[in-house]
Amino acid sequence: MSEENQNNPANASSAVPEDNRWQRDTIEKLASSALTEQKTARRWGTFFKALTFIYLFTLLFVAMGWFGGGKGHIGAHTALIEVSGVIQAGGDVNADSFMSSLRDAYEDKGTKGIILRINSPGGSPVQAGIINDEIKRQKKLHPTIPVYAVVEDICASGGYYIAAAADKIYVDKGSIVGSIGVLMDGYGFTEVMKKIGVERRLMTAGENKAMLDPFSPVNPKHQALAQAMLDQIHEQFKTVVRQGRGNRLKETPETFSGLFWSGEESIKIGLADALGSADFVAREVIKQEEIKDFTYQEDFASRIAKRVGAGASAALGETLAKQMIEAGQVKLH
Repeated sequence: MSEENQNNPANASSAVPEDNRWQRDTIEKLASSALTEQKTARRWGTFFKALTFIYLFTLLFVAMGWFGGGKGHIGAHTALIEVSGVIQAGGDVNADSFMSSLRDAYEDKGTKGIILRINSPGGSPVQAGIINDEIKRQKKLHPTIPVYAVVEDICASGGYYIAAAADKIYVDKGSIVGSIGVLMDGYGFTEVMKKIGVERRLMTAGENKAMLDPFSPVNPKHQALAQAMLDQIHEQFKTVVRQGRGNRLKETPETFSGLFWSGEESIKIGLADALGSADFVAREVIKQEEIKDFTYQEDFASRIAKRVGAGASAALGETLAKQMIEAGQVKLH
């Protein structure tokens, strides 16, 4: 290298071979591009994290009823409580959640009337009975606030047990109404066991402990005891209907036989009062067109817990055990 190039760095740089300069420029460009991409990725990552947070926070607000679906004050209104699904403890319709809804509806100063919108095939006579008793108790405490049952698709058995407590029952002409009876269903596997060579080994302490065991032959004594219990519950059901409907009920031998009728026919035999939807009753009967929904809603945490629990209970052994236990339960269906 000449003395001039040693004393002048610029000249030294310009003396770098052309191939080396191209490699250096390429590396610099790649490094710069990588840094730019990292910055962009960080910005988009922050954006999407913030967007996800806002979305989840909005879901939480809606789930808690803090806006949009809450029960805020709307002045004078008709209170609505949905009775939709099978009636059973811990189910879609149960006494605890219903009573909570009913108390909330009565305690709201703007409530001028209450509609029970029913779409249920029935279920537990105990849960239906507790609900019926609570409706009648609250009616005595609030005699100026009427309670009307409005039937949609079906109001059968336990569903009608609840409806009977209302001041009036409104139906659609095509609704299914009635089925005032009690049943206890189950299975018998004795013949199958004989065919496949299975021996039943059952030990009990208490002569009636194995009552209605599906793997044992029918015991006439146990059958008679079960029938007596069903008859007693049926009489309770009949008493509730007679008290609720009063002189409007046109009782015949078929009324309490377990038959069911269309909404139009149910009016003729006194099981219902008139045709009408929830909107019609609110607008024309209660005279408060604004409807406020008081139906009990599980909080967000409870719904998540129930879903997790439902998934865990799907194990075959637990499912079979549950079915065997429930086979002998009394139902209003």
